[in-house]
Amino acid sequence: MGRFDLSDEEWELVAPHIPVATGRGGRMRDARRVLNGMFHVLRSGTIWRDLPERYGPWQTVYYWFNRWRRDGTLRKMADALQNRLHGWGRIDRDLWLVDSTNVRAHRSAAGARKKTAPERSRIRH
Repeated sequence: MGRFDLSDEEWELVAPHIPVATGRGGRMRDARRVLNGMFHVLRSGTIWRDLPERYGPWQTVYYWFNRWRRDGTLRKMADALQNRLHGWGRIDRDLWLVDSTNVRAHRSAAGARKKTAPERSRIRH
């Protein structure tokens, strides 16, 4: 088990929210492995191409991450887990916080013209 992998208890909470594949194509062999790969990238900040091999091909994990993000699966999963924590009294939804801190870059970082010293008037002899 990797550092960012889901424990059995965590997997039991998440598993019911993963959609069941229907029809042709779009099937995955191991949803837990794919989800663990997603969490590895999100928690470690690594790029998709550097995903360890134990999670399978990075393209597969990236594909499912984008698909679940677009169709709302990840949002539904997060909402269900937050509702459960709220029901247990572990979080207060009225005090939910999103940090929107930003840092302003220097003018030169945005491509502004550099200030130059005024040209001296030429001294004529």
